Amino acid sequence: MRLRHQNNAMRRISSKKVFFEGKSFHVFEEVYEPSEDTFLLAENLKVGHNEIVLDMGTGCGILAVISALKARQVVAVDVNPHAAGCAKLNAMSHKVSEKTDLICGDLFGPLKEGDLFDLILFNAPYLPIEEDESKDWISCGWSGGKTGRDLIDRFLKRASSYLKPGGRILLVQSTLSDVEQTLEELKRQGFKARILAEQKAFFENVTLIEASKP
Repeated sequence: MRLRHQNNAMRRISSKKVFFEGKSFHVFEEVYEPSEDTFLLAENLKVGHNEIVLDMGTGCGILAVISALKARQVVAVDVNPHAAGCAKLNAMSHKVSEKTDLICGDLFGPLKEGDLFDLILFNAPYLPIEEDESKDWISCGWSGGKTGRDLIDRFLKRASSYLKPGGRILLVQSTLSDVEQTLEELKRQGFKARILAEQKAFFENVTLIEASKP
């Protein structure tokens, strides 16, 4: 479902604001609030002026907007309709909506076969949870299943098919969800993968992985 200017998720609802480098972003109450993982990616995000970017799990759209300020085109996807609507509002607020395509759907499911990107961003839901924990829209932004790898593994199985030769992936995950396994899988697929940045957070390290496709 591609979002246009009118969307039920954009109705006037309770929201707060977060800030990054002097820019403000709305965060609806049913949307994952940007945290240290989001800002770790944002601080290390470099986008070329002619690049096409995919922001997977866009949340409030902060990474999509930052990318769109430089990129030629940005596609932002989120399974949460409230997040997709919030991202649309933020894209409009920062005057980048004309080159930002917001899609509500599950991972690569709503994309077309043959869609290719120079850069794919994914601040993955990476926290392990008990099977009986209830889920709501916000938990979709951080819940990674029993091992924390449900979404990460699904993403890794298909990401290469949507990446141009020479393209790259920026993936955020926690040491609680086995960073080494992610690096090994990326290298098995032929990527050149490394830890680009890392930040301590409570009982884990939040890690930013960069993977380049030959």
